[in-house]
Amino acid sequence: MRVVVVGAGQAGLSAAHHLRRAGFEPDRDFVVLDHAPRPGGAWQFRWPSLTYGKVHGMHALPGMELTGADPGRPSSEVIGGYFSTYEETFDLRVHRPVDVTAVREGTDGRLLVESSEGTYATEAVISATGTWDRPFWPRYPGQELFHGRQLHTAQYPGPEEFAGQRVVVVGGGSSGVQHLLEIAPLAAATTWVTRRQPVFRDGEFGQDQGRAAVALVEERVREGLPPRSVVSVTGLALTEAVREGLAAGVLDRLPMFDRITADGVAWDDGRHVEADVILWATGFRPVVDHLAPLRLREPGGGIRLEGTRAARDPRVHLVGYGPSASTIGANRAGRAAVREIRRLLDGERELTADAH
Repeated sequence: MRVVVVGAGQAGLSAAHHLRRAGFEPDRDFVVLDHAPRPGGAWQFRWPSLTYGKVHGMHALPGMELTGADPGRPSSEVIGGYFSTYEETFDLRVHRPVDVTAVREGTDGRLLVESSEGTYATEAVISATGTWDRPFWPRYPGQELFHGRQLHTAQYPGPEEFAGQRVVVVGGGSSGVQHLLEIAPLAAATTWVTRRQPVFRDGEFGQDQGRAAVALVEERVREGLPPRSVVSVTGLALTEAVREGLAAGVLDRLPMFDRITADGVAWDDGRHVEADVILWATGFRPVVDHLAPLRLREPGGGIRLEGTRAARDPRVHLVGYGPSASTIGANRAGRAAVREIRRLLDGERELTADAH
């Protein structure tokens, strides 16, 4: 196998599409391995109340637009169906469910991709594993003492389960805001806590602002630091729903608490808020443990990239990582990774020809 693509979300499907266009044949020249049970990437796991109309910035996959979608349908259904049609249309032959456990050095310059389906020897790897499978759970004193329920955005079931309950939502990102706006009309009380003061963005967010935000994330990746999400540097969109939440006091933010008690959360200044639920909307970290045997991490904790290529191993490309974590960024990264891999493989062909 010439190329193994790990993951079939937006970035993985984009890479597979561009491999196809470059003349690579699925199951002969490349293979796509996806651990999810069905098409849709991380979207298939989103909560039912996240309808397609509430999705911000879903960019079409290369070569096929998503048109005529009902904004009232769950995004998991709309995008899951779209990804499924896309895989069939371009005959990408995704293998699923397949768990990739490790990528390590093989022989003759090849990499070994170990999976639940077997081991693939390959010349290049495109890792498109995203972040959904690695939710970030902060640790706070007293966390194990809490008598109520703690859950993460990754487990969020929708607002109905919180009816009549006192809910503390932790996190200053778009998911935390969406959770609060949904839960508040049903809950007995909601409290919003964040580490930093949220920044709300008013007005149009154009290409220049988008490029500037991506550049900030790229800088961290170039320095070998763990990437921040693109959303973390763009601020929160001041939509009509957000304006209403601010006016109603739902989005009155408190600074991060200092500890968790049996019945709530507490601050060192004496403030205490009782809670039945703590909902951690604290984001995700990149899923890259399968690459650990290759020792790609820098001292700063991240994987330094040159474009999409791992600086420590040109055979490994990361797409949907750091600056390419947005849907449009994932598309571009898939194309860029394939372009670089073609150069790598063509160079090896030339070297082989010269040897003969």
